[in-house]
Amino acid sequence: MRGVEVCGLTIDSPWLLEGDDPLLVNGVDVRPFVDAELDRRFPGRELREASDPAGLRDAWAALERAWAGTLDRVAAMPPGTTDERVEGEWSFAETLRHLVMATDTWLGRAVLERGFEEAYHPIGVAHTEFAEDGFDPAIFAESAPAYARVLEVRADRVAMVRDFLGSVTPAQLAEQRRNPWGPDYPETVLSCLHTILGEEWEHHRYAVRDLDVIERRASAG
Repeated sequence: MRGVEVCGLTIDSPWLLEGDDPLLVNGVDVRPFVDAELDRRFPGRELREASDPAGLRDAWAALERAWAGTLDRVAAMPPGTTDERVEGEWSFAETLRHLVMATDTWLGRAVLERGFEEAYHPIGVAHTEFAEDGFDPAIFAESAPAYARVLEVRADRVAMVRDFLGSVTPAQLAEQRRNPWGPDYPETVLSCLHTILGEEWEHHRYAVRDLDVIERRASAG
């Protein structure tokens, strides 16, 4: 865009900070400012690119603290909040279910090299486009689980990552794996773990964003 008047513009993209191309506003690359502000708002996010076992454990612990605070916030909100959608996005419960699927994909399926049936929990939620490349959405048979059930499975997957990081070694982090969505593209155990951390922080941001909207709606009503 050149020579335009911008008022009330909202850009919300998980890929804003990826790649080498800048996002220029009047000649200034604003991506570093956005990244720094997100780190300020979400303490611990800055650890998501840790590259050694101790750093990864610290990164996961910070993430667990962030989610614990958000779960407490949701528990104090009115009944039905966990199933409320904002502008067609996933509800809070669906977000947690998607993160179950993401953990099953990048830890269970990729890092631990489990088969489909072994890797995936039926409570998971996947993007519809994942039906391509041999992904069978019928794996997710529990389409409307109770929120308590979601919390139980989510806690199990959080513990699964924590336990793996508790014993991982530098040599294991360097091991090669197949990308679960593109088998021709090599990954390492470390890059798979970085994908999990990235998914977690992005979806935490989405969840907080939508909870803010839900609270504003309630106060306005």
